[in-house]
Amino acid sequence: MPRPEVSADMDECIAQFLNFLAVEKNASNNTIAAYRNDLSQFQMYVGIDLGRSNPWKVIDGERVVGFVEDLRARLYKDATVARKIAAVKSFFGFLAAEGLVEQDPTEQLKSPQVGKSLPRALTVKEVDDLLEQPARRNTQESRRDKAMLELLYATGLRVTELVSLNVADIALESDPVTVRCIGKGERERVLPLYPRAVDELRQYIFHVRPRLVRNRREPALFVNRRGERLTRQGFWLILKNYARAANLDKAITPHTLRHTYAMHMLSGGMPLRNVQDALGHASISTTQIYTQLTDQQKRVEYDKAHPRA
Repeated sequence: MPRPEVSADMDECIAQFLNFLAVEKNASNNTIAAYRNDLSQFQMYVGIDLGRSNPWKVIDGERVVGFVEDLRARLYKDATVARKIAAVKSFFGFLAAEGLVEQDPTEQLKSPQVGKSLPRALTVKEVDDLLEQPARRNTQESRRDKAMLELLYATGLRVTELVSLNVADIALESDPVTVRCIGKGERERVLPLYPRAVDELRQYIFHVRPRLVRNRREPALFVNRRGERLTRQGFWLILKNYARAANLDKAITPHTLRHTYAMHMLSGGMPLRNVQDALGHASISTTQIYTQLTDQQKRVEYDKAHPRA
């Protein structure tokens, strides 16, 4: 089905572009929200007369550079500036393809080089210390938490994927037991679980969750004290409390366990492509950063074992 003709109205152009990202580029909701904010900021900066028939035509390279300089003057981080530049460049590329601008004013614009920092990861001992914390508290919630933490470490799920799981997504009767999740771009993954994670999930599903839920029709796998689906923020608070109890001095986030899973799988010999599939990365280049992390870890361990005189 052909796309509807794009209007020259400023706001309508942005709306059509965002729809293009969602429908044809399969962009995530977070990306679309970020681009919407970035383009609104750009629109406010250029301050074009909204009465023009096609106000985007008057934008030239000088105005775009001025926008970037304004961002730097406001002390935005390089990563944020790079994202905003990407949003503006993508937008004008769309307008040029639709014939709404004769020349793309962002063609010569370069994004700042953003150094890709290596993600934090826990050691095996730190993971054991973290996973041990819920077992020290004899409550329904702590048994739920143990199942969540074991599942995260067993799969490398994103926190959004974790809290979005339904009971039906756990195939307890399959061999091996698997979890089905829907990741970015609506890509489905089916991941096998190791026995300890399976044991914790069985205990939670059959003995703990029935005492937490109030509505039998609630599909969510992990629920809060009110029997409703646990939120990202709720899990974040749970993790912070256990990290503090385990005396972990690193800044632990839900993504830390995802990074840890990837590093430990690679260190254990899992092929990079398999780790990519498990994490749901669209590009293998995203996964390759973990090879740097494992190489760095090996160098540290070697230096400890072979101190220089």
